[in-house]
Amino acid sequence: MLQEALREIQRGSAEIIDMPRVETLLKAYYNEGKTYTVKAGFDPTAPDLHLGHTVLLQKLATFQKYGARIQFLIGDFTAQIGDPTGKSATRKTLSQADIIENAKSYKEQVFKILDASKTDVVFNSEWINPLGASGMLTLTTTYNVARMLERDDFDKRYKSGVSISISEFIYPLLQGYDSVHLQSDIEIGGTDQKFNLLMGRYLQRAYEIGKEQSVLMMPILEGLDGVQKMSKSLGNYIGVADEANDMFGKVLSISDELMWRYYELLSTKSLDEIDVLKQGITDASLHPKSVKEDLAMEIVARFHSAEAAKAAKEEFDNVHAKSQIPTDIEEFECDGAVWIAKALVDCNIAPSTSQARRDIKQGAVKIDQEKISDEQLQLSKGEYILQVGKRKFAKLKVN
Repeated sequence: MLQEALREIQRGSAEIIDMPRVETLLKAYYNEGKTYTVKAGFDPTAPDLHLGHTVLLQKLATFQKYGARIQFLIGDFTAQIGDPTGKSATRKTLSQADIIENAKSYKEQVFKILDASKTDVVFNSEWINPLGASGMLTLTTTYNVARMLERDDFDKRYKSGVSISISEFIYPLLQGYDSVHLQSDIEIGGTDQKFNLLMGRYLQRAYEIGKEQSVLMMPILEGLDGVQKMSKSLGNYIGVADEANDMFGKVLSISDELMWRYYELLSTKSLDEIDVLKQGITDASLHPKSVKEDLAMEIVARFHSAEAAKAAKEEFDNVHAKSQIPTDIEEFECDGAVWIAKALVDCNIAPSTSQARRDIKQGAVKIDQEKISDEQLQLSKGEYILQVGKRKFAKLKVN
């Protein structure tokens, strides 16, 4: 059992610092029933999570399976500063109202993955606010500016003459102090967080709390394009709050190669079970599409329900395999004849008229299931089923 736990905890990780301590904690759990704490911090800078964010949540759920109590830290204080990690300029601060609203959204979404009975949701304002000026000054004496400027993003900004605020130097110290206050045994985060995560180890030593946390770093999940990181701004994301049909279709759209990456980082299937699937594709006893459908159904069921996953698959099969039209299409109306490119934009299935024209040129636009090629087409009085690509549909009534 111990070896299985160690294998699953290391699964998909980019780097683990002080793995022997992790093993010691697991042995204590299996031999003596001792639990241990795993911390992960989230600044509530946006209200919606996507699957890229859930990579850390999946790893936390794995730790829960093997004896951990999770410290789910919402950085309501540090969000007011803004994490400087990877930033080329000082980040704008969030209002307290935005932070509270975003934090509420996070709490609603994370327990679709985590076991609430094994999770402590904590807010770092609870211990940072009482620090006061004296405590904050003491914290700043634990680290020097020269060491801080060794950090890659600070170094680049300093050498190029880009402003770095003092508050940005404070941010990693505060994240590290969270580990001091919580006395965390392990902290996890993305590979881009290495400096901040190691600060927790350093400050636990500096404050002499009698332990140094291990650090586990997870890779950044690629988006639907398989190249750039999953990002809402890049439009290559699968949102936790996406509709079931959209979520299912997006997972089915990823490449066969990327599918294994998603299985490793997002699925609850064991590594042995995933190896069986890989072997099935290799010996042709399984088709890649059916394996990808299983992944899509697992993800939809996690954030919606098993029934929603089944319905999403049926809908996908109807639309794509049988070339049928979805049963639930958003309806729009307009008065008077309308240019097709404008109609696609007005129906929210094209982002701009220029993109709509490109889609028409590429043969990606259909009206009533018939491809069109006329970019200047005017839609006169009548009802139309508009379609862009395989997943975007709208019903338009021209009065």
